[in-house]
Amino acid sequence: MGHAPPQTTDPQPPTALTPHHHEDHPQPTARPGRAGRAGTHRLHAWRRALLATLLTAAIVAPLSGAARPGIPAPAPAVLGPLTPAKLPTAYAANRANADEAARMAAAHGDTRRAAADRALAAPSRHLLTFDGRGTGLATEVLGDLARADRVAVLVPGSDTSLDTYARFHRASAALYGDLTHRAPAGTRVAVVAWLGYRTPGTVSTTVATTGRADRAAPRLRALVGRLRDLTPARARIALLCHSYGSVVCGRSAHALDVDDIALVGSPGTGAHTAAGLRANARIWAARGGGDWVAHVPHVRADLLFTTVGFGTDPVSRGFGARVFDAAGAGHSGYFLPGSVSLANLARITLGETSEVTRA
Repeated sequence: MGHAPPQTTDPQPPTALTPHHHEDHPQPTARPGRAGRAGTHRLHAWRRALLATLLTAAIVAPLSGAARPGIPAPAPAVLGPLTPAKLPTAYAANRANADEAARMAAAHGDTRRAAADRALAAPSRHLLTFDGRGTGLATEVLGDLARADRVAVLVPGSDTSLDTYARFHRASAALYGDLTHRAPAGTRVAVVAWLGYRTPGTVSTTVATTGRADRAAPRLRALVGRLRDLTPARARIALLCHSYGSVVCGRSAHALDVDDIALVGSPGTGAHTAAGLRANARIWAARGGGDWVAHVPHVRADLLFTTVGFGTDPVSRGFGARVFDAAGAGHSGYFLPGSVSLANLARITLGETSEVTRA
């Protein structure tokens, strides 16, 4: 599934593939027996699984960024247990690590990665974590985390890496700007941009399975636990999960100490219902009218040694989430400044649930 970063246009979705009957394989006129019906059922299941894989992979194509795992970088900075008072020291250490990663990438001849690392090393950036190795990982804080009353954690979808991080940062900055504008007087806000897992590739077998999400779930739980230690006891935390990121949130929801989980542009969570997530948080969901993820079959099919697809559509009535308005947002447009979807995500983060406009 694709990124949360804003885009101004969205390429058209692929044309759905439809099985065709050939003249040399005429359809039987008699009603098939039990064995025939079972075979037909299996064939349809395979076709649905294939279609789900193809379409799921296709929706992230506009945001792909080629990963280059051979880029050298230093090991992450060694930091002891974090406290609010130690946040400035952690930020400085991770900026220094990003700066060293930029020098190593430049020496390696990778100017694109060097530029991305250099941007993260700027004095204005607050990196809670940074790892420049491989496709890269980073957790960035916008705002004063130690004093924040309301915290939004952005969980991105596929092909988010250090190479494409600027897009993710723009989404986070747009949300932070909207939150600061809407927050009541005296309410402090922060946004945490969490690139804390190795996202699946644009066109890959991993993008249509929960494998990467299952591995990411413990990391997300650890982040939320750390945020609870670093923020005031009164702080409310909302997870805003985009596309494949909603699968990550779904796989970890039962163990997350958060107040709200919002799923946008979601292909599914792996659960049949919102109650099936076993979360203590309120579950929200939205899909824009221009988001072609609506055309992804919401199925789960056992395929060899894995399961393809993510199940029930989170915006469907049967799922049971609180469905909110995203107007005409495309798959990569949920965090566009001034958009209905961004406004509602900010209201959810602020706890202004009565102000959220419903679909």
